[in-house]
Amino acid sequence: MTNSSITVNGLAVPVITLDTAVVGSGCAGFNAADWLYAFGRTDVAVVTEGVSMGTSRNTGSDKQTYYKLSLSGGGGDSVASMADDLFAGGGVNGDTARSEAAGSVRSFIKLCNLGVPFPANEYGEYVGYKTDHDPRARATSAGPLTSRMMTEALERAVKDKGIPILDGLMAFQLLTSGNGENSENSVQGLLCLDKASLAEPSRGLTVVRARQVILATGGPAGCYARSVYPESQTGMSGMALEAGAEGANLQEWQYGLASLKFRWNVSGTYQQVLPRYISVDENGVEREFLTDYFDDSYRAMDMVFLKGYQWPFDTNKLGGSSLIDVIVHHETATLGRRVYMDFRRNPSALGGGLERDFDGLGEEARRYLTNSGALFGVPIERLEAMNRPAIDLYKEHGIDLYAEPLEVGVCAQHHNGGLAVDANWRTSIRGLYAAGEAAGTFGTSRPGGSALNSGQVGALRAAEHIAYGGTPRGDTDADADFIALAAREAEKWLQNTQKSLRPGAESNILSERRAMSAEMSRCAGHLRDAEAMSGLERRLARTLVNFYEYMVVADARELPELMKTRDIFITQLAALSAMRKAASETGSRGSALVIQDDGIPVLKGIPVRYQPQKALGGNMRMATRREEGGFASRFEPVRPIPQANEWFETVWSEYRKRMALAEKS
Repeated sequence: MTNSSITVNGLAVPVITLDTAVVGSGCAGFNAADWLYAFGRTDVAVVTEGVSMGTSRNTGSDKQTYYKLSLSGGGGDSVASMADDLFAGGGVNGDTARSEAAGSVRSFIKLCNLGVPFPANEYGEYVGYKTDHDPRARATSAGPLTSRMMTEALERAVKDKGIPILDGLMAFQLLTSGNGENSENSVQGLLCLDKASLAEPSRGLTVVRARQVILATGGPAGCYARSVYPESQTGMSGMALEAGAEGANLQEWQYGLASLKFRWNVSGTYQQVLPRYISVDENGVEREFLTDYFDDSYRAMDMVFLKGYQWPFDTNKLGGSSLIDVIVHHETATLGRRVYMDFRRNPSALGGGLERDFDGLGEEARRYLTNSGALFGVPIERLEAMNRPAIDLYKEHGIDLYAEPLEVGVCAQHHNGGLAVDANWRTSIRGLYAAGEAAGTFGTSRPGGSALNSGQVGALRAAEHIAYGGTPRGDTDADADFIALAAREAEKWLQNTQKSLRPGAESNILSERRAMSAEMSRCAGHLRDAEAMSGLERRLARTLVNFYEYMVVADARELPELMKTRDIFITQLAALSAMRKAASETGSRGSALVIQDDGIPVLKGIPVRYQPQKALGGNMRMATRREEGGFASRFEPVRPIPQANEWFETVWSEYRKRMALAEKS
């Protein structure tokens, strides 16, 4: 890494020169940097707005899942079988599915060797359990904070190698050459903001020169107001979409129940202990509401139990556990009530909590509670017996489940779409890679926990391709062409932000961001209104045309929030393009119900009617590309699962050739 500067409008702007820049400091980002160094590409740095801010470090669930190839027992598993199951979710490219399956063991064992405490039995087998969309019990967990443990272990590995972590440096624009039409669009570097230097005349502007960039910025968490993403996480996918990177399945999200005061998924054990669901109206009147919507109160309990396994909202489960999400949304968004899960008392169907009162439960729920030694007492006692860390987690954040109910809502939790990548996690821009949730490899219905595996494998694949794919090392310098590009874009940014900087005025960036995100939650979440989405899309497009004139910041210290807001608006605009296209061609599918006045009723007592699913005509994915004034989306066939070469001598020969190529680079 070298440091220099360029002069822009008489101002000195720092230039950092690297072989590869990794943007993001979560599981995927640290893993990418660590692998690059191990592969000999040591001129690498992690660029991060804040090393402790990302989703990986700040989220989890009752028992956060890591999905991997089976490593215990005699049930039988294979790379091909796991690839088939990933591919079966719909909208998944076969080559990325095969790569995620093939890299699973290597990535998982690396984490174990770094000290992540995934449980093994007395013989060293990493036993598993079944998660949603999982036929083989491939899931494992190190507890509610699995991804935090992974991040911390990988951060230690990066620091042990002396890899620079440029903390407080926020990337907001890709520098690229070519226009993606008449010449190849390739990454040249980044424009960043040094948050420690915002008060200086250059407003903290910093240039990073790198011919390879790995985006590991997480999902676009700022898109929704009702969100389980940590408040520190906003994502930064917009800068890649604006630069011309193709989007994949931007309409596909996961939504589910989460607590609101402290953002956390209430999946797994939180549901399986059968808490009481209550709502409170504006007058403080409390009622247990699930029995209003089910003829049989025990069936309501069975649906709550199944939410533990089937946490994400799924249109295919509208006759089952996903009814809970629709009912909670109706109580909150339509009736204006606040909804709570109460662990202090049993639901009315379970009376006083005596064992005889559990007899009305379905066989699966009753067997699970029996096998877990939890067929007794009230929900908090069952939760303590089955998963005490799930209680302690809330206690650490000021919520005592022994003493108070837990307010919940239906929230966005994960983006199953993202930037389109190939089997080496390359985007459509040369030199730009995406790993983790920023990459759109997940499809419509992924197995629970597969995102952690995908992030680790994607980081490995990107690093391996940079190291062994013939990319010359040591050729990155701030030459005349790059200096001209960086100076031109830096000058443009300084001029634009000058329009927004109005000392003494009242800033509107956060209020405008909240308004757009609230509209996304209202009309483009798990319930989607095609007409309202079109209106929001037009509003976003108008705002972006005159963004810097319309948005106001009173102080240069607000510039990071200004650029985040712009990035969120770009991402929302692209996602709405994909959502509208999906609504018109497929109707209700996966994680989204498309609202229709004369459609099918969801449930008695709920005035929600929806458009049924339409046949898509094959296994398709959504491609979204930038065009004049916005984005255009269309369905395209997925790439099939490739038939890999398994003849050892041939593979060995090809492997030696790749290694020789890397040595010459």
